[in-house]
Amino acid sequence: MNKTLFDKVWDAHVVQKITDGPDVFFIDRHLIHEVTSPVAFLGLKKRGLSVLYPERTFATADHNTPTINQHLPIKDPLSANQLQALEDNSNEYGIIHWGLGHKNNGIVHVVGPEHGITLPGVTIVCGDSHTSTHGAFGAIAFGIGTSEVEMVLASQCIMQSKPKKLRITINGKLNKFVTPKDVGLYIISQLTTSGATGYFVEYAGEVFEDMTMEGRMTVCNLSIEMGARGGMIAPDSKTFDYIKGREFTPKGKDWDAAMTYWKTLKTDDNAVFDKEYIFNASDIEPMITYGTNPGMGMGITQQIPSENAIKGGKTSYEKSLNYMGFDQNDAMIGKKIDYVFLGSCTNGRIEDFRAFASIVKGKKKAENVTAWLVPGSHIVENQIKEEGLLSIITDAGFELRQPGCSACLAMNDDKVPAGKYAVSTSNRNFEGRQGQGSRTLLASPIVVAAAAITGVITDPRDL
Repeated sequence: MNKTLFDKVWDAHVVQKITDGPDVFFIDRHLIHEVTSPVAFLGLKKRGLSVLYPERTFATADHNTPTINQHLPIKDPLSANQLQALEDNSNEYGIIHWGLGHKNNGIVHVVGPEHGITLPGVTIVCGDSHTSTHGAFGAIAFGIGTSEVEMVLASQCIMQSKPKKLRITINGKLNKFVTPKDVGLYIISQLTTSGATGYFVEYAGEVFEDMTMEGRMTVCNLSIEMGARGGMIAPDSKTFDYIKGREFTPKGKDWDAAMTYWKTLKTDDNAVFDKEYIFNASDIEPMITYGTNPGMGMGITQQIPSENAIKGGKTSYEKSLNYMGFDQNDAMIGKKIDYVFLGSCTNGRIEDFRAFASIVKGKKKAENVTAWLVPGSHIVENQIKEEGLLSIITDAGFELRQPGCSACLAMNDDKVPAGKYAVSTSNRNFEGRQGQGSRTLLASPIVVAAAAITGVITDPRDL
């Protein structure tokens, strides 16, 4: 029987099939952070259980962490308690822990690939919805709830029903200044935020083959925003080159054996998907959102669609535009903005900072703009300095902050004030996502950079 990439990885991890029920599904890698793990560890202690395979679990502090003065005590007591609990639980159960100040610390979905924890053909879970990021390596990766975090800690398994399969194919060459973030936002605008509900997505075609691994991570990160359980891309030479020699990748004969297996991880000819979409690369331009979910996005030169043209309810459409202070048929170009955010597990990698620096080089930050530039890890932070990007950024009037999730989700001090507009490289633009009353417009690092130096929404192709 011809199998999809998803079938091959899923079927290899089923411990037991339950009649008319979910599969008992084995998890190779478990990533944890300070927010969704404390209650799970309390559950273990109440039941007198240990962590079955502590060497398969990796902990990092990211969500609640400050992005300045990380050497000082955490001011917020809740955040301080959560960070301490992560450290204490990791020490008690023998789990690798990268806390604040550790050289390996960073956003969980950035540090996993950096250290070779993320590998082709593995299963990865984390108490965070954007675990789908790791699917860029040909892994099955998805977010889980706190009770499931406890389940994986105790048994290294999870009860999970197998999702349906969806393939999204994009062929052709992307236009200038169109990035993987634009590709992801374009797909979501076409499918809506519920268009892939119940499915696991495989991305295929020339556009994804041409992408760097960092670009693929950005696209897979956004899979969850169209309702998918996760997304994945078949591993290839780019994948193998990226992971080779990293800390937790196989070495020597183990590497050779792994490569033999990894090269089989691709969809067989004539394998059947439950649903397929095909798009053309030439149809995608730099994107920006105008509403309060990632599906409310459009090409930056377009006008906000009328209520008759959107895929969704009239009431939610009107509510969204009212919240954002926009009207149907508005042009986005020229709208004044207040904040920009470069970072998050979507766009906090070195490639994103290179793109941002390429736009701001030789220019100056607009006086009306507050900018938060937050690397996804200390490794990214060091690369920014080593490659000379820091001097470009600072010469343009920007400051580099310390690693963390930052303004993605307002669980730390980096909050956008009520009523203010932020052009953000993060993944969600829900009401209040970046701070109570804040208004978020999702975009690529290039569009963010263009807004940062002009003070308004700007088509980067016009600079």
